[in-house]
Amino acid sequence: VETPKAEAPKADAGGISAAMVKELRAASGAGMMDCKKALAECNGDIEEAKDFLRKKGLASADKKSGRIAAEGSVCSYIHAGAKLGVLVEVNCETDFVGRGEKFQELVNDMAMQIAACPGVSVVSVEDVSKEMLEKERAIEMEKEDLASKPENIRGQIVQGRLDKIAKEMALLEQPFVKDTSKTVAEVIKAAIAEIGENIQVRRFERYNLGEGIAKKEEDFAAEVEAQSKAMAAKAAEKKEEAPKEEEKASDAPKVEVSAKLVKELRAASGAGMMDCKKALAENNNDIEAAKDFLKKKGLASADKKAGRVAAEGAIASYIHAGSRLGVLVEVNCETDFVARGDTFKELVNDMAMQIAACPQIEVVAVEDVSQAMLDRERAIELEKEDLASKPEAMREKIVEGRLGKIAKEMALLEQAYIKDTSKTVAEVIKASIAEIGENIQIRRFERFVLGEGIEKKQEDFAAEVAAQTGKA
Repeated sequence: VETPKAEAPKADAGGISAAMVKELRAASGAGMMDCKKALAECNGDIEEAKDFLRKKGLASADKKSGRIAAEGSVCSYIHAGAKLGVLVEVNCETDFVGRGEKFQELVNDMAMQIAACPGVSVVSVEDVSKEMLEKERAIEMEKEDLASKPENIRGQIVQGRLDKIAKEMALLEQPFVKDTSKTVAEVIKAAIAEIGENIQVRRFERYNLGEGIAKKEEDFAAEVEAQSKAMAAKAAEKKEEAPKEEEKASDAPKVEVSAKLVKELRAASGAGMMDCKKALAENNNDIEAAKDFLKKKGLASADKKAGRVAAEGAIASYIHAGSRLGVLVEVNCETDFVARGDTFKELVNDMAMQIAACPQIEVVAVEDVSQAMLDRERAIELEKEDLASKPEAMREKIVEGRLGKIAKEMALLEQAYIKDTSKTVAEVIKASIAEIGENIQIRRFERFVLGEGIEKKQEDFAAEVAAQTGKA
């Protein structure tokens, strides 16, 4: 009878030194007792103990990854210079873990990871567009380097190339910025094992300032010549108007303007001291009329500037207390000099807060609202009972009015400004154009609410306790 082979003796726990445990903890991030046990199981071999812990941890993580993760955190990263910004949502199972330091560090790392990977556009390989991959397949199959290959091998080569493209687009497949020996997916799995909850990178947005905007190619000689002609024409116009203005000034009684009124108008309008004084003099010290005078003057100037190309600017974010709501916004101006100014920076930050405060908005301007959505709404409105008794012509007008209201509720520029509800966001932008002297455009924004759209599991705690104790 063959005698059974004796198992190799395990290292005595007493023979595992504190230095070995410390080394394994530093390498694996596992708990002290887990490291001690792993070293005992692997006869003090550090590398084998690492594999032991990894297998144990990843098996545990794979089991947890099927559970619903609807809590977590929304985080942003704005790179120095505000020319690159990231917004990311990472989910876990409980608010307790979501507020923990380890989870928060992981979320911040994911935001920095996305910022460092310009090629990523989806979370995982499974999220890559099938339509895009089919187009790439057709292109790859036509490439000359495959012409001499057998038919069956060609398909395999193309599939390999498509897999590579998909991996380059997927966040989870990238080398981790803090340790390039691991992928992001492996870092997430290790965090699941350590924290003890399912963790998912749910979605992200990455903005590069001015990407896709065609910058105007300036012909400086032509521009200088055009400006010189414009200045000469303006000077001639002023010369002609001067006698008329003198006559008008002599006819009109002089108005005394107090410093108090100038101060009040400056506070209300943000205009310069001399402009305020002139506005009050022109309007017989009527503050409201002077406000309108300045507004008309400023907005006329802003409308003229709004046609110019704005490809500079800043990307800003706003994360609400508790990290359950986050905003990323890009606002453009014409020059980097203005973009670095305090006035423009304040405006951009205000726009981020404005978007956070408006849950219903989806687009920047009314013109951006989907025509297909409006057509669906029109069909619904026309079928409503309250219009049945109205004449045909009136029905159309009523429906158009309702659609206009829906579109305005969806558009950021139409909202009441949070810092002064007597103005719309569009009016604030126009006033800023007049004050700063450059075209300003809110180009795009993204707004994440933690867990929105995730169906949370309804827990039966009695059944869960029974399952955990082995009674169910």
